[in-house]
Amino acid sequence: MAKYFDVHPANPQPRTIGTVVDSIRSGALVAYPTDSCYALGCQLGNRDAIDRIKSIRNLDDRHHFTLVCHDFAQLAQFVRVDNDVFRAVKAATPGSYTFILPATKEVPRQLLHPKKKTVGVRIPDHVVTQALVSELGEPLLSSTLLLPDEEEPLTQGWEIKERLDHEVDAVIDSGDCGTEPTTVIDFSGDEPEIVRRGAGDTSRFE
Repeated sequence: MAKYFDVHPANPQPRTIGTVVDSIRSGALVAYPTDSCYALGCQLGNRDAIDRIKSIRNLDDRHHFTLVCHDFAQLAQFVRVDNDVFRAVKAATPGSYTFILPATKEVPRQLLHPKKKTVGVRIPDHVVTQALVSELGEPLLSSTLLLPDEEEPLTQGWEIKERLDHEVDAVIDSGDCGTEPTTVIDFSGDEPEIVRRGAGDTSRFE
């Protein structure tokens, strides 16, 4: 059964955040709220949890996983960003955007797009998510919690606990989750491509 953590949305309890992060370091797969919607998260390189995410969401190897970063300095360790892209990404973060960019060697190979060698990155505008990533000290490997054959992502902690009780190890509920997936912008080509229109405003990329 998944552990259920009730976290304050504006002032996350440090002890609770520490307990969740310790479980992530020990191999846990957690469902957590963001500024867009709930996501599934685990530690980088946790192959078992990655396989579990793929199973829960029925994903193939072409799926772009996302590295949820604490700040831009951390993001820049894992993706290559030229000056023009830097300005565009910097202006939109923190926020409800996922950016697809060429990965550095810091990113485990199994997380890369098989042909493009890219990975998704984001810096969320959400207090609880930021507390998790800050305490973890590295990006949280994530994927939107959108179940197969469903059009809307899950946004309620109690519902996730009910439906995924035996598939995830922990559920964080702060009561302030967004209701749309992130907007996804692919910067791996010559021009930015809007892959998915979501919670983030796309006008600056059109």
